[in-house]
Amino acid sequence: MAENIDNLSETARNEIALLTSIEKAAVILLLLGEEQAANIIAFLSPREVQAIGSSMVAVADLSQETVDFVLDEFIMTIRGQTSLGLGTMEYVASVFNKALGEEKAATVLGRIMPGGASSKGLDLLQWMDARSIGEMIVGEHPQVIAIVMSVLEYDVAADVLNYLPDKVRPEIVKRVANLETIHPTAMAQLEEIMQAQFSTTSAKASSFGGVKTAAKIMNFTKIDLEAQIMGGLETYDEDLALAIQDNMFTFDNLSGLDNKSIQTLMRSIDNDLLMTAMKGADENVKEKFLDNMSQRAKVMFVDEMEAKGPIRITDVEEAQKQILRQARQMSDAGEIVLAGRGDDFV
Repeated sequence: MAENIDNLSETARNEIALLTSIEKAAVILLLLGEEQAANIIAFLSPREVQAIGSSMVAVADLSQETVDFVLDEFIMTIRGQTSLGLGTMEYVASVFNKALGEEKAATVLGRIMPGGASSKGLDLLQWMDARSIGEMIVGEHPQVIAIVMSVLEYDVAADVLNYLPDKVRPEIVKRVANLETIHPTAMAQLEEIMQAQFSTTSAKASSFGGVKTAAKIMNFTKIDLEAQIMGGLETYDEDLALAIQDNMFTFDNLSGLDNKSIQTLMRSIDNDLLMTAMKGADENVKEKFLDNMSQRAKVMFVDEMEAKGPIRITDVEEAQKQILRQARQMSDAGEIVLAGRGDDFV
């Protein structure tokens, strides 16, 4: 029987109060065997996998009291819902709605419920890169493209637009905006089209993943998560971790920018942010920025930076991340030229 929360330690009560539904689900998954947990995760989309995966990492240090409480709560919930402790369709729907929210739950339930609108072809799209998806659907009818776009994650769909002809982009967006429901017959036809596309392109390798892709992902992660992931990766495969790091664009790489690009970048960022970032920067980077200031501005900048005193390393690293994000955005806009260790930044 689940223990009364009032009988728990203050630490456990505080942990439980902060737990989200997804984190509670993550606790249950961690208590399952690898095979059982993998079978459950197989039903989730890439974005949902990311969410549950992050939660599994986040709850790894919970106290035993909290873990026991979550497990007891889960068991009591099952017993209260069904006499055998097994899920009915209504119960499963209720659990998924509470754990994932109605929108995500509807997506997952559509794949696992009897008679659900499961589409193997469309599900496979979730794991493909934007270029491959664009190349696959570019010759299809705009309505087919619109339906495909509507089932992708928003950021992926936006990237797919880059690989479609300019003239059809407005039409696609219009059709997506006009989509509400899709008739089962239309979904079946779309599934046939997707399966045919996969069968005809199966011999051609898709550009899934790779070291450069991993490096790009790491460039966009928060600094604490980046350190956590890279630390874990080094434990399993030090050579791979080094290869990823070699392809990541770091703050130190900014020393490779030409003077015009450095000056353009400096005009777009706050001086205080730059001072914080420079606190932990390589000397070459410091010199690069300082050499592109006037003598008077340089003296004032150095004086103010020294006056800031000690700054937490996490604050320095976060400031560097913000400047890197700005640099990438400006590079994408053609305002500056990035010269990083990865070829994609040249």
